[in-house]
Amino acid sequence: MRVLGLMSGTSADGVDAVLAEFSGPPRRPRWTLLSRAAEEYPPELRNRLIAAGQGQPITAADVVELGEALTEMQAEAARACDPSGSAELVGCHGQTLWHRPPQGDRRGSSWQLLQGPLLAQLLQRPVVFDFRAADLALGGQGAPLVPAADAALLPAIGGWRALLNLGGIANLTLLPPASGPDRSSPVQGWDCGPANTLLDLAAVHFSGGTQRFDAGGAWAAQGQVDEALVRQWLQEPYLQQAPPKSTGRELFGQPDLERRLSALEASAQERQQPLTPADALATLTAFSAGAVAQDLARSPAVVELLVAGGGARNTTLMTALRRRCRGLQVRSLAELGIGDSDREALAFALLAWWHQQGVSGSLPSVTGAERPAVLGVCARPNL
Repeated sequence: MRVLGLMSGTSADGVDAVLAEFSGPPRRPRWTLLSRAAEEYPPELRNRLIAAGQGQPITAADVVELGEALTEMQAEAARACDPSGSAELVGCHGQTLWHRPPQGDRRGSSWQLLQGPLLAQLLQRPVVFDFRAADLALGGQGAPLVPAADAALLPAIGGWRALLNLGGIANLTLLPPASGPDRSSPVQGWDCGPANTLLDLAAVHFSGGTQRFDAGGAWAAQGQVDEALVRQWLQEPYLQQAPPKSTGRELFGQPDLERRLSALEASAQERQQPLTPADALATLTAFSAGAVAQDLARSPAVVELLVAGGGARNTTLMTALRRRCRGLQVRSLAELGIGDSDREALAFALLAWWHQQGVSGSLPSVTGAERPAVLGVCARPNL
């Protein structure tokens, strides 16, 4: 079956689309990635999405219009990826505006903005969306959902294999080895902390809005890391929390950036030195890498770290990762045929296929839910 996968992540920079074909046993399918496309959000739409995601007040009318504009962008990405309309099914994550993990006896909740029936009508294809709700209703985190797809699409190797997505948030998947005493261990996965959210916001801040991100980490490469602050930040409650855990802009967004910039200013003043934008970006980049390295140090010993997401193109961030994950082979997931921006879109294509087959798509070992669930809601077009 040919399935389109559409993903727009925490960075809210646009839509990644893949067209994939799946066949065979659902848990270990044969799959082919047929095409890919990416559509950037117009600046005005991106700014509105980020503002809403930061909790800025928004009227009901604006939410409706924002959802419609976002849905139309998803349709554009789908058409760019599959111009002939060969897909039989579409899996669309939507755009996360707010994510509240479970806390104590209070279940979690998450809002992925999308007008699913409209997208189905625009594409004249069934659309599976709202993937997180079923897991949240069962007491799970609702995220991350990609580890189940990682386990199905990638072969096991001789030791623990880790996959890292460096999107707005850094999240890890740990796949058990093919043999040995850990071969029957469950798949693990969680959100480590910030990857690009703070870096992108800092680039906008220091450039006066002329730069949306630090391309290649070139700006950060010119600065000096405040290692004492990085060590201090890594002791914060979320970074010390054991999985299952998930997070987003609610924790690592604009207010958090402002708090960290204040700490950087105070630290620079204590040393009687000015805080430069490059130093701030270097320290924030080291913090993103440090959160991942710290989590890996507390995990089963992995032999390989495969990296995907926009952050994989940030040379300074990748260098920091390699330095802080000594003894670990760090390479791009693209070497296995899944491009930096393909992994999550491919995962939601697979989750949609699983929905169509009535196969569960969540892993309680990752989300902490009571049991696995078939994920998503299907909207069908009026043909």
